[in-house]
Amino acid sequence: VELKSGILNIFLKTGIVFTQVDLWLGLSYCDGKWNKVTVNKDGSVVSASVNELREQTLEPRIQQLKVNSPVYIGGIPPEIQNFYKELGLEQGFGGCMKDVKFTRGAVVNLASVSSSAVRVNLDGCLSTDSAVNCRGNDSILVYRGKEQSVYESGLQPFTEYLYRVVALNEGGAVSSAWTRVRTRESVPQNVPTPSRVHSINGYSIEVTWDKPAGVIGVIEKYILKAYEEDGPNVPIASAELADTSMLTGVLTGLHPFTNYAVTLTACTLAGCTESLHALNISTPQEAPKDVQAPTAVSFPTFLLMSWSPPEKPNGIITQYILYMNGVPIYFGNGTKYVVKDLAVFTPHQFVLTACTLAGCTNSSQVTLFTAQLPPSHVDAPVLTVLDSRTIYVQWKEPVEVNGILDRYIIYIANNEQNFTKWNVIHNSTELFRDFTIQQLFPGTEYLIKLAACTGGGCSLSEASPALTDESTPEGVAAPKAQSYSPDSFNISWTKPEYPNGIITSYGLYMDGVLMQNSSQLSCYASGLTPWSLHSFRVQACTAKGCALGPLVEARTMEASPEGTVDVFATVDGSKEVQLKWLAPHKPNGKLNYTVLVTGLFYADQ
Repeated sequence: VELKSGILNIFLKTGIVFTQVDLWLGLSYCDGKWNKVTVNKDGSVVSASVNELREQTLEPRIQQLKVNSPVYIGGIPPEIQNFYKELGLEQGFGGCMKDVKFTRGAVVNLASVSSSAVRVNLDGCLSTDSAVNCRGNDSILVYRGKEQSVYESGLQPFTEYLYRVVALNEGGAVSSAWTRVRTRESVPQNVPTPSRVHSINGYSIEVTWDKPAGVIGVIEKYILKAYEEDGPNVPIASAELADTSMLTGVLTGLHPFTNYAVTLTACTLAGCTESLHALNISTPQEAPKDVQAPTAVSFPTFLLMSWSPPEKPNGIITQYILYMNGVPIYFGNGTKYVVKDLAVFTPHQFVLTACTLAGCTNSSQVTLFTAQLPPSHVDAPVLTVLDSRTIYVQWKEPVEVNGILDRYIIYIANNEQNFTKWNVIHNSTELFRDFTIQQLFPGTEYLIKLAACTGGGCSLSEASPALTDESTPEGVAAPKAQSYSPDSFNISWTKPEYPNGIITSYGLYMDGVLMQNSSQLSCYASGLTPWSLHSFRVQACTAKGCALGPLVEARTMEASPEGTVDVFATVDGSKEVQLKWLAPHKPNGKLNYTVLVTGLFYADQ
């Protein structure tokens, strides 16, 4: 069925038989009133009527009409037009329909039975004002001239107009067929404020509104917007509703326990208009979201628990519930709690529940430990002397660690320092339970202690003694020989730098002869010749052997020479005498000679 250029065309195809009925209407239908159109097939007769006008045709070959596909009214979708090219279908119907019937039965409500609609107003005609713009032979002259195009302004929005062109010359005139066009819609005016808003839950609301009055055109969609009160002028949430037959919509994405201002926006193809005023609503409370797990400051026997409010409280927090190992231990509005009487370094599982009037939400479970302490007791290490310079140390892990064992430390002291200075000989996080101490001094008594450490500190064991095997002394000092008279020495010496055991005796050698063997550190030698040269060496002995120190030489003090000095004089001339003499029999030191001369001496005049 097609209405074009004042003609109602009926096209009917059954099988291979094509039937057409044309009913001339002119502009009789363009009077701003409703027109009744009837299309009928009765056997071989196909007829069409509009108001009082009727036309029919007889086609004996026409077949029975069976409808087993969707019925399209006002046009067909573009995707199936290619299947019906022979019908020459043009653009869809522009106007209004009501009271549609098929053969018999009740009137069809297109708004409720249609499966889809594209830019269709199903509520009746928009206005009867189009009658003044739809005339017959007294149509308005839009343009006269020689141009082949014209622009007309001042038309009514969303209104159908018929145009035709008349070409004139001296010989006569010829007219085109009527061409139908419709102006575009205008932007909606006076969009009403939503009439009713109620909360579905804390996150969504249902909004009801009245259809905007005076909209010239087809409303394409409605938009609901929600603004936070006292917030930025930007909608927090919005919803587009394409089904304009529905005057109720749901707006989601809101925040619980929040004040909103809700507006309605109506859109045509020309644009959108938002209501000038808003309807206020407060969303209800909901159970909190993003409840954070509690944290704690750990102590050995208690935990200082604390927590922050939920990131999304979704209302007023009425209560917190703290669970430890599945058992509630705290109810209240505070954000701190002390859990007492706990074991040292023990794990506990905690869950925090936050509640509003609407419900409660749990945090994730978190495992927290009480703090560590030093081990309760550390056994003294077991020592094994391997040789004169090596001790092997072994120990046991503490029975009560009170945490995570972190490291072992070995301290050592020796009798050379009277056990007052303790040095760290081993400090390792590798939790081996033995260590070999090397490069020690032979024949030395050592005290060794063990420290076991956790994150809470260290505990120290009692000291274990060990004595390294003796060896021959090392670093025997050179003796110091001092002469205080021409015939004697006072000789002294110090202990070896490394005794390597207990010194059993010291031997003093003078001129290669052992003159003393005792435990003393000094010796007196007498009966010596004045200014005589002697060599000295000290020998130190342990049970394992002896060692000699370096050789030292020294002289006794000087004494007065003994004997006579024989002088021999030889005259070499009138003015010279040569003297020679012999040393005393016992010089008793380093000699210096003085020559004394008496008599007259020659002098040049």
